[in-house]
Amino acid sequence: MSTISNFSRDEARIMNRSDLTRRLVAKLKSEEAVVGGIGHTNWDLWASGQRPQNFYMLGSMGLAAPIALGVAVAQPHRKVFALEGDGSILMQLGAFGTIATVAPKNLCVVIWDNGAYHITGAQQTLTATTVDLVAIARASGLKASEWAADEDHFEALVDAALSEDGPQLIAARVDHHKPAGTTDRDPGKIRLNFMRGLSGADGKERT
Repeated sequence: MSTISNFSRDEARIMNRSDLTRRLVAKLKSEEAVVGGIGHTNWDLWASGQRPQNFYMLGSMGLAAPIALGVAVAQPHRKVFALEGDGSILMQLGAFGTIATVAPKNLCVVIWDNGAYHITGAQQTLTATTVDLVAIARASGLKASEWAADEDHFEALVDAALSEDGPQLIAARVDHHKPAGTTDRDPGKIRLNFMRGLSGADGKERT
């Protein structure tokens, strides 16, 4: 990323996940795919506007990044974002190395880090103590990994992900506020809407 500035986790401002999600979605103008991880992550994505290119995870903890990787490989001309919480990505750290090895140019992983398993009682995750997810990502080969220092920096990193080759990873420290909405929990409907969203007018080029 041209905007890499090597902020540490401790230097990053604690922001609001719902606000950051809306800021990201507002920048999506070219049918970019977004895979929202379980719980509050996809609830905020839902509340930001039900785009047909959004996939809302239900009960598959830690799989937003792997699913987004599959979409990115299958449709290399489409930008793909994975939105994931710190607790979920801690269950699937191997995804970092896999993404770095496959190296899809169109994939960006966004991690919301509040240091807690929020939906199960706000128990602390390891990021509340010693674990730095950006450091792990970089050590796994994802060199374009960065902590968002504040809201403006977050938007600049999203702009870079949209305009530059990846893979990229953006991590943001977020608060414990409740999500802005609740996803319609209909797996069949979610799947079909997403399939339709990825098969637009230029779907043949992207498959």
